[in-house]
Amino acid sequence: MADAVTLKIELPRIPDIELVAVEGLDRLARHLGIAEDMIGEARILITEAIINGFEHGGNDEARVDVEFTIDARELVIFVRDYGKGFDPSEVEEPDIAAKMGAKNKRGWGLKLMKSMSDDFRIESNGSGTKITIRKLLTK
Repeated sequence: MADAVTLKIELPRIPDIELVAVEGLDRLARHLGIAEDMIGEARILITEAIINGFEHGGNDEARVDVEFTIDARELVIFVRDYGKGFDPSEVEEPDIAAKMGAKNKRGWGLKLMKSMSDDFRIESNGSGTKITIRKLLTK
């Protein structure tokens, strides 16, 4: 990624802290002249990845490390938590019909991130989970 800019942030578990990463992304993307619709999708990706890290990390002294590298062509997002990990193959695909009738409508994060990404990878073990997302920023 020629002329790319990287931002690294260690986020503590406090309410709405994901907005710090979103603001950093906004500023860098606008500086690079990225289209607003692409910035909007990138905001969703970063927000979902960070919230998942805090919700599913399972660690009382949780922090989530966020790094993203952006240039005019693409955004690469890296989010890491330090929780108990999980087996990604055991996560059920949400069923739209079942979710619409259910009291708990949550559980869409991974599916959403996969569908909005050009490349989506999860590595998880007993010392945490790493999510890497690649998003093309040109049409």
